[in-house]
Amino acid sequence: MTEIVPLEVIAQKIFLFRGQKVMLDFHLAELYAVETKALIQAVKRNLNRFPDDFMFQMNESEYERLRSQIVTSN
Repeated sequence: MTEIVPLEVIAQKIFLFRGQKVMLDFHLAELYAVETKALIQAVKRNLNRFPDDFMFQMNESEYERLRSQIVTSN
């Protein structure tokens, strides 16, 4: 059964990072009800279907900054 996710729930999972709105892989996987690993593998298998800037990997200091933004927003 497909469940409609309220817009507010999705909006809470979008963060401003590097001047762009982003969603973390585990949040996106949660919305699609799949494991994060499966989502990443599916994207990598189909890279030609996504824009070049669709996915990027943060370094550790970037991740820590984003984590503090997430904690602040909650």
